[in-house]
Amino acid sequence: MSLARSWGAVVSGVSGQLVEVEVDHSQGLPTVGLVGLPDTSVVESKHRAKTAIVNSGLRWPKGRVTISLSPAELRKHGAGLDLAIAMGVLGATGQISTEELGNTVFIGELGLDGSLRSVPGALPCVIVAAQSGIKSVVVPRGNLAQCQIVPRARVVACEDLSHVIAFLRGERESLGTASLEAVNLQEPADLADVLGQEEARWALEVAAVGGHNMSMVGSPGVGKTMLAQRITGILPPLTQDQVLEVTAIHAIAGTLRDNEPIGIPPFEAPHHCASMAALVGSVHGNRVTPGALTRAHHGVLFLDEAPEFSRNALDALRQPLESGHISLSRASWSGLLPARFQLILAANPCPCGNALTDTVKVCDCTSATMRRYTTQVSGPLRDRIDVNVLIPSVRSLHAGESSHAVRERVITARNVARDRFAQFPWERNSEIPPGALRTRFLPEPAGNALLNNFVGSSGGFRGSHRVLRVAWSIADLQCHSRPTKSDVALAIHLRTSETAVAA
Repeated sequence: MSLARSWGAVVSGVSGQLVEVEVDHSQGLPTVGLVGLPDTSVVESKHRAKTAIVNSGLRWPKGRVTISLSPAELRKHGAGLDLAIAMGVLGATGQISTEELGNTVFIGELGLDGSLRSVPGALPCVIVAAQSGIKSVVVPRGNLAQCQIVPRARVVACEDLSHVIAFLRGERESLGTASLEAVNLQEPADLADVLGQEEARWALEVAAVGGHNMSMVGSPGVGKTMLAQRITGILPPLTQDQVLEVTAIHAIAGTLRDNEPIGIPPFEAPHHCASMAALVGSVHGNRVTPGALTRAHHGVLFLDEAPEFSRNALDALRQPLESGHISLSRASWSGLLPARFQLILAANPCPCGNALTDTVKVCDCTSATMRRYTTQVSGPLRDRIDVNVLIPSVRSLHAGESSHAVRERVITARNVARDRFAQFPWERNSEIPPGALRTRFLPEPAGNALLNNFVGSSGGFRGSHRVLRVAWSIADLQCHSRPTKSDVALAIHLRTSETAVAA
């Protein structure tokens, strides 16, 4: 009897989980037993591994083979354990040395000819391997670009089973290397494409500085969607930790382009007919599929024609807007999915869209129809919107500043805020907790008096907190050490401009 151990990894939720593969070879009838809560794709791994080993000129053992996947209580899914199982079998039969098996994680699907195929979710598996102190991680060629960005991880790309064995013996090297320079930093659409709309452009800049939620109301064709689509072009690039998080989520969701890491804030714009599962995520068996809210983590979630979304779908935004995560509970899996995003809503003033037009078009919506339309976005959700903008018809074809020029100001203002919050666990103005707002981050006395008047005129405590956060973002853009009375007044204007018309 002989026993060997190798390491693999699977995805649980949006995180990686190391799996210890134990392979025992003993005398008996030629059978292969696989234990440890495998799903159908993992059960089929033993057939792929056996055929790949034989077709690679290696020997499949005669007798009884028992394969155990630990931890046993964790449900395993996907074909990513193929390579780890094959390496464990080769180690148990003495065809390779078992010394390197304990210091290497093997990730990849095996073809019947022994070729190594890429798998979704390889990046979170490499991350957990690096955190556990594993020396090396073997991945398929197609997963190299996204996995090489993990710091303190030696990622090796191989093309087939024979290449993996040759690497362990020191006879061949990795297929290639990548670095953070390979991160996808493709330039989004330019803000200069939006003609006119100076106030809306300025409001978008304020929202970008503090990460504030924003709502735009205007007739069709005034530029609401164009503005929203260009916000990622004025946001700072993602940090290295954020690149890892965002790329891992999109790798699991299968939305990576060319398997390259993501370096700019993601932009998610689901259609208004999207279901609850499409927004918050779903669980199929034991496999979690991130929804649009999770895919927008560290980025922007844009809901065009927001009143056309179902009321339940819109109210599902309330928890992640406050906590930054989604609590997903299903029969086969329960846990938290990250969802810290910046929300942008766009809507017409009424179902026909002509309520605010200054042309010959006339709105024929009844008051009851308009009331149903405007109240589709509930009061509690509206209360979580910091910047509200009424966008008029285009009156000028003047081209504004480019995204690059605006982004430089946004980055400068964010750096000011980051220095101010150096001793605190947050970095953006929208993240300041209420207690700190009312004690450490008050505006100038005149601005504070104006803020207190706003609370007394039904602004509410939550509304005053959001006004003050926006005032700090305006102050950072204006290079003010504290929000002035003018900064607070502008923040109140941004808070109340749309709600006044909606009322």
